[in-house]
Amino acid sequence: MGIEIKIALNEGLYLKDPQDSVLGRNIIKHSIILLSDLGFEAFNFKKLAQEMNSTEASIYRYFENKHLLLLYLVSWYWEWVAYLIRINTTNIDDPKRKLEIIINSFVSASVDNPTTDYVDESKLHSVIIAEGIKAYHTKEVDNENGKGFFKNYKQLINNVAGVIMEINPTFEYPYALASNLFEMSNNHIYFAKHLPRLTDIQVSENKYSEVEKMLNYFASKLLDYEI
Repeated sequence: MGIEIKIALNEGLYLKDPQDSVLGRNIIKHSIILLSDLGFEAFNFKKLAQEMNSTEASIYRYFENKHLLLLYLVSWYWEWVAYLIRINTTNIDDPKRKLEIIINSFVSASVDNPTTDYVDESKLHSVIIAEGIKAYHTKEVDNENGKGFFKNYKQLINNVAGVIMEINPTFEYPYALASNLFEMSNNHIYFAKHLPRLTDIQVSENKYSEVEKMLNYFASKLLDYEI
């Protein structure tokens, strides 16, 4: 087993950081599995406890409710993508190449990594695609934003916007483009799988090369460079 990576997240998301104990890591592991299999609406702590051969009370020692658990997982994923971008763009000076790597990281963050043995990145990616938007499209979004719950996402988008501005300093909408590239990387996989008339791409067997090609196309056209 490789050296585990610990992702730093907002302490308001949890009562006790699940990354710090065997039970907590099992909560992460099995919640990803159940959310992938059942969806957010059908998921609850009773079913999670049964899946883990544990008790609901033990889960409540880590999370107040299933919304915060979902937001924790989504935040973990945002920071995981940011980590991949940092690693993959090290010593890369060309901003166009950086953006290509960023787009690849958006799409390929689903590849399972042995350094996080309690997180199946492939299943987590399926959760992000199908359920992730429910973590912040809520009535509490402004209150939770005030608590810093979306700092990981905002920092990720800020870093991508910085690369976009390196490519084209006169481009007027770097943050909008950065967030749209990320959201499109998930939405169009979902559309291709479930609502194919909403997209022009196809995906198969978790291979997303067409998604990556599409995102690079939009980025190059909007920022006026050749790919």
